Amino acid sequence: MNHLFKSSKRFMPTCIIIALNIIVYCYTSWLSGNLIQISDYVLFHYGQVNYFVIYYGWYWQLFTAMFVHVNIMHLLGNMLFLLIFGLRAEDLFAIHEYLLIYFLSGLAGNLLTLLLGFDMVSAGASGAIFGVFGACTIYVRRAIGQSIIGALMYAVFLLVISSGPTVNNLAHLGGLAVGLLIGYVMAVTRKFKVMHEYKYSFSAGS
Repeated sequence: MNHLFKSSKRFMPTCIIIALNIIVYCYTSWLSGNLIQISDYVLFHYGQVNYFVIYYGWYWQLFTAMFVHVNIMHLLGNMLFLLIFGLRAEDLFAIHEYLLIYFLSGLAGNLLTLLLGFDMVSAGASGAIFGVFGACTIYVRRAIGQSIIGALMYAVFLLVISSGPTVNNLAHLGGLAVGLLIGYVMAVTRKFKVMHEYKYSFSAGS
């Protein structure tokens, strides 16, 4: 079924994004003088501090926060899920589509955090990762003509089990919503092409 989708594997976008996250963590941990956990000072400068974004115009934090992780376990957990969902996305989307999903989802999660998180301080790639997961899940089901209800239920389930008092649930929600939307739009706009290629392959095989 891989021939039905545009592949971007030869560019290894997932490995590149993981490498960037690791490099940023090494830099922030070096600034903090601590390999296990970054300092509050570094987090306040490179993570997302809503107060600074709103009152001081530090809008760049909406982007940099996607690459900053609070501690090494935070980094390892996010990179594991990025590897799982990212490799799947490489099979389904072209590289520019993959990057569009990743960064728009991450930005959406951070914007939702900014709008509703009030005095929150946040960091991490989880909003972008949830977007990649959502896009893959709904794209596959819609592209092969199945109901999207199952994909939505699966997405909500993952959202619920990943929630917690120290987790930025708003970033997860915003990223997931945008990923689901982009994945659905891509699947719908390609439906005729996918079904045509499938029917052609079936007829040729018979």
